[in-house]
Amino acid sequence: MNYSEAVQEITEVIPDFENELTKNAQQNSYSVIRTFTECIKSMVRQNDRNVLYKSLQKMDKIYTNGDTTLKNAVEGIFIYSLDNFTVFCSGEYRKVIFSHISKELQQIYSKQIYNHGI
Repeated sequence: MNYSEAVQEITEVIPDFENELTKNAQQNSYSVIRTFTECIKSMVRQNDRNVLYKSLQKMDKIYTNGDTTLKNAVEGIFIYSLDNFTVFCSGEYRKVIFSHISKELQQIYSKQIYNHGI
């Protein structure tokens, strides 16, 4: 899967996603994942759980089926920012969010957290 295929996948969950994406001057794997991450962050803040859970599953699918650039973008943008947008959630809500993320992405998250500064 390349970034344009990822956009099609995301649009299944967030129909307005292409409009959000066109606000960016440059469209590539990193801008797609950055924009999708911002959408997910907004869903977390608004407690929009149904679309949030579908979006997290879509992020997993993009990571699993994505090309190397998409995988790097997911690891470098989405995984890296998880703490940033879940820090003000209740402990219970944060656990629910993480339960909708694949074990593989949870492991990558743990590696990032515990290897920080090394």
